[in-house]
Amino acid sequence: MKGRLITGLDLGSSAIRIAVGQVGVSAERQLQLTLIGAAEVKSEGISKAGISSLEEAVSSISACLDQAERMVGVPLQDVYVAVGGTQINVQEAKGIIGVSRGDQDIRREDVARALEAARSYAQAPNHEILHVLPVGFTVDNQKDIKDPIGMQGIRLEANARVIQGLSNHLKNITKTVFRTNVDISELVYAPLAAAEAVVNKRQKDMGVCVVGLGASTTTMAVYENGELLHAATFLIGSDHITADIAITLRTSIEVAEKIKRTKGNAVPGNFSSQDTIDLKDYGSETQEIIELSFIAEVIEARLEEMLEKVEEELKSIDRSGLLPSGVVLTGGGSKLPGIVEVVKNILHLPASIGVPNLDSSIPELVKDPAFSTAVGLVAWGFEAEKQFDQPGGLYGRSLKQAGGLVAKISEPIKKIFKSFMP
Repeated sequence: MKGRLITGLDLGSSAIRIAVGQVGVSAERQLQLTLIGAAEVKSEGISKAGISSLEEAVSSISACLDQAERMVGVPLQDVYVAVGGTQINVQEAKGIIGVSRGDQDIRREDVARALEAARSYAQAPNHEILHVLPVGFTVDNQKDIKDPIGMQGIRLEANARVIQGLSNHLKNITKTVFRTNVDISELVYAPLAAAEAVVNKRQKDMGVCVVGLGASTTTMAVYENGELLHAATFLIGSDHITADIAITLRTSIEVAEKIKRTKGNAVPGNFSSQDTIDLKDYGSETQEIIELSFIAEVIEARLEEMLEKVEEELKSIDRSGLLPSGVVLTGGGSKLPGIVEVVKNILHLPASIGVPNLDSSIPELVKDPAFSTAVGLVAWGFEAEKQFDQPGGLYGRSLKQAGGLVAKISEPIKKIFKSFMP
């Protein structure tokens, strides 16, 4: 694995982002990952986590790849790709098998069969499975077993969360990426990738909600006891805040976006009546003085609507106000000043902005919350390949960390990828 380049590709509605990591060896002779490159270009042909124009999307991804390749100095051969949107769903599944060998020892292949049974049980028509995340196992009548390998029993039951997406949605994404002349190492559910970058094992054990604020979607992933407990996607994002500002001020989207990025704040109380701006200074054709507190009220109202959807989901799983590690915000929308205060008030939980925590030669770029998913993909790929390279490591990570099951369980999906190639 030493010297291997691992690339993460995040297909956002407003921007396409790539992060590149290189595997090295530390002074303690352990494998370590260092981020050596990152790139960002304006997104075209991608909307609400799906492909809206194949040709435009190919052009945007190619431009981002070119930037990244110039930065790292070598061609990029394969990428881990984040996928999301309401076309992806998460459901619980159960797989049961019998242990037929005489010594009744449960081996790695038995666990694999149980997870494959859960996978087969959950797969819906016209869907492809991305991840099978083990939640726990039952051996005979003993429940809540994390790792059954080496135990004895005649009946093994695997409880898992299966993440799957509509076939055509995944086909369009894979076809687009393949047309840029790179291979796909794995499709990864975007909220899992973001969590990989910004939360640690202790936070996942204690209970944490990772909220991704994108341009056109908002995502959430809840972890507890180290396992993925719940995930959801909402078709509302920071572009809706821009649209609200444009409509309220009767100005263009371009002017509204500039105001949001330079003067936006989610807390009206942070301004006095003397704090004003002139729309003409931001590109408007007409002169008009606007109080910043008024703009903040517009932002706050939309942000509260977005967070109330998250709160509804937390209530549906009985975790409202009950996650000790609180809420970790990611995505470009999380950079809005005052957002942490609003999150605390609406969700009644501790809140912070998540920053990718990996060694890097370009910290000023990859420490940006907007790069959380791209950086998380690199970390995901590193852990996946490290476990796969270890003896008997095919399911090692999946048995120890929720969100860590590599698509090796569904290896046939690689063949499916290839079938999408033009």
